[in-house]
Amino acid sequence: MNKLTDLPSAEEMISPSRLERPGRRGFLGGAGLGVATGYTLAAGPVMAQTIVTTATTGLVAGDVMIPVADRPIPGYRARPATGSGWPVVVVCQEIFGLHEYIKDVCRRLAQQGYLAVAPDYYVRQGDPKTAENVQAAAAIALRKPDDELNRDLDATCTWAVSEGGSAEKLGIIGFCRGGRNVWEYSAQNPRLKAGVAFYGPVANPATAITPRTITELVPEIKCPILGLYGEADTGIPVEGLRQMEAAMRAAGKSFTLVIFPGAPHGFHADYRPSYRPDAAASAWSQMLVFLKAHGVG
Repeated sequence: MNKLTDLPSAEEMISPSRLERPGRRGFLGGAGLGVATGYTLAAGPVMAQTIVTTATTGLVAGDVMIPVADRPIPGYRARPATGSGWPVVVVCQEIFGLHEYIKDVCRRLAQQGYLAVAPDYYVRQGDPKTAENVQAAAAIALRKPDDELNRDLDATCTWAVSEGGSAEKLGIIGFCRGGRNVWEYSAQNPRLKAGVAFYGPVANPATAITPRTITELVPEIKCPILGLYGEADTGIPVEGLRQMEAAMRAAGKSFTLVIFPGAPHGFHADYRPSYRPDAAASAWSQMLVFLKAHGVG
């Protein structure tokens, strides 16, 4: 299967026979785990290299440690090399860890004038980059309690401001499980000006450590949300997105829903065969416009 369109079905991708130990190109992701776990995994291998590579010219970029009450957590930060008072964007990773794709997203934002920071908030649960298959990576993500996640994101915002970011221009974006976390955190932090969820599940089940569903959080959403979703996402049905859109409207919340025709889950992830360049470029442009329109820029 050399073509992006020659992907196996969701059922084939998550069958035990298709799960591999990581080699040079990582492990296989599955597209059909959303019903069972409350989020979806994009089809295709986690690869070491991205298609898009952003230079650090004119930037300060690299690994950082972010103080949290119980312990410092690792992260990656990119910002312009000069100035201060940059608008801040917190970047929420997928389940696959703080790898090169997420770091490059931070650099792309920094080239647009942002201080972008991606906290490695699964550090207490394990390192997804070393998981031997997608099920093991999912298990790490599912052990993350929402209250701990929110504390980590609070600390990340505080750290970003202490590093020269603007407390008045604060946004959050996320991909896959990170998109779900955008929804979660947007109901927690009143300082957020905007949130952007790239294919973030909206129908995750309540559990002991994620006690409220995204739908239940709708009345508490504190900022406008841009949702960027794929029509062909097998784990996030369009019908469910329309229901979320109606719920947000009924609660008087601002939600802009964009559904890309024919795009699968993970269409922005340029290190997997799910990548769709046209949808990815359009989504990125719309994200930038949305952030600036709502005071993050």
